[in-house]
Amino acid sequence: MLFTKTILSVVASIGLLAGGKTVSPSAFLQTSLLHQNKPTLWVKGAVTATGLALIGLEIWWFVLNKPKSQKASSHNGIQQATIIVDGGYEPAQVVVNAGRPVRLNFLRRDRTSCLETVLFPDFHIAQHLELNQVTPIEFLPQKPGQYTFTCGMNMFRGVVQVKAANSFKEI
Repeated sequence: MLFTKTILSVVASIGLLAGGKTVSPSAFLQTSLLHQNKPTLWVKGAVTATGLALIGLEIWWFVLNKPKSQKASSHNGIQQATIIVDGGYEPAQVVVNAGRPVRLNFLRRDRTSCLETVLFPDFHIAQHLELNQVTPIEFLPQKPGQYTFTCGMNMFRGVVQVKAANSFKEI
């Protein structure tokens, strides 16, 4: 008798959960569990379009987004360029000639602690950058090649592209 009352109370609970109507367990299974609501076509289209847009953004960010390059200008025999430090380095690539002194003027506008130091490992330079002030960094690249500079946490990067002395005209 207790078993029958338990079964009836379970069936009644299922009926209440199904919308207040009393239904048999077999009818509940057929209508609620086997035929759940399917998303409409526009929902499927929106999810697909969002996924494709995110894939396109990733391809652009990692493959097609090339760093902006700037050739250093020459003043009194020193090659100079100004680099704005604000969520990264702008420009992220500076082109200079080998065998001539280089002065990179860093203007830090970003308050994050990551960008308060710039590192030039190939030239053994680690320089603190004051906020909203220009900090010059000078070095002499002897050989052509690419020399990377990074923030203190190695999250943001830039490149000094050193060309052979006669590879491009001075600006």
